[in-house]
Amino acid sequence: MNDATASAVPAAAAPPRAEPALVPPPPSFWRAYRVAIWSAVVLALFVLGWEWGLRALGVPKYFIPTLSEIGVEFLRAYERMDLVHHTVITTFEVLVGFALGALLGMAMGYVLGMSPTAEKVLSPYILALQIAPKVAFAPLFVLWFGFSVEAKMSVAILVAVLVVFFPIMVNVLGAVRAVDPAMINLARTFSATRWQIFWKIEFPASMPALFSGLRIGSTLAVIGVTVGELVGGINRGLGFLLLSGETQGAPLVFLAILVLTVIGIVAYCAVILAERSVLHYMPRRDFGKPNS
Repeated sequence: MNDATASAVPAAAAPPRAEPALVPPPPSFWRAYRVAIWSAVVLALFVLGWEWGLRALGVPKYFIPTLSEIGVEFLRAYERMDLVHHTVITTFEVLVGFALGALLGMAMGYVLGMSPTAEKVLSPYILALQIAPKVAFAPLFVLWFGFSVEAKMSVAILVAVLVVFFPIMVNVLGAVRAVDPAMINLARTFSATRWQIFWKIEFPASMPALFSGLRIGSTLAVIGVTVGELVGGINRGLGFLLLSGETQGAPLVFLAILVLTVIGIVAYCAVILAERSVLHYMPRRDFGKPNS
C-alpha cells in the first residue's frame, strides 16, 4: 500500500465519550422537612395562643380553660377518676363499632355493586336509614338492651356502626360500578366465573375507594361512640367524663375532648398505614405536596 492509498482510507472514529449520569442534587433540609416544620410552627403558635392569649384576655376558667389548667385536670383525673380505664373502654367501643360498621358496609357495597337488582330494591331503605338521625336510635337501643353497663356499651357500639356503615358502603358501591366493562367482558371471554371476576377485577379495583371510606369511618366511629355514651347514660368511658364536666368544670370537658381527638387521630393514622401497606403499588398521597 502506497502513501496515496493510505491517505485515502479514513481513520477509525474515536468511540464516543460516555457522559456522566445526571444525579439530582439531594433535597435541602427545608424542602425535605418544610411540611413538618410548618406544622410544628402552627402547633406552637396554637399552644402559645391558647395558653397566654386566654390569660391576656382574662377569659374565665369555666368558659375556656388554659392548657395548664387542663394539664392539672389530667393529673387529677388520672389519680382520682381512673382516666386510663375510661379511655380503654371508649377505645374498645370505637374499635368494635368501626370494625362491625366497616364489615357491614363492605359486604353491602359489594352485594349491591354486583347485583343491580339488589341495589334498586334496597337502596331506598338504606338511604332512609342514613337520613334518619343516629341519635334518635340510641334511646331505642337502650330500651332493647336494658340499662346494664354492658348494654349501654352496646348502645355506643351500635351508634358507631350506624355512622360508619354508610360512607364505606357508598365508596365500595361506586368503585365496583366504575370498573371498566371491557375488563369484565374480557374475563368472560376466558370463561371466568362471577366469583373470579369479583376476586380478580372488581375487588382489587375497589381497594382505593374502600380505604377512602375507611379513613372517613375511622373518625366517624369516635363521634358515634361519644354520642352513644352521652345518650345512653353509661357511667364509664370518656362520654361519662363529658357528662361529669357539667358539674366538675370545663377543664374536665376539654380533657375528654382532647383524649377523644387523640383516639380519632390514632385510628385515622392506623388506616393510613394499612392503606400504604396494602396499596404499596400506588403513588403516595403526601398532604401539602402537589401531585406529580
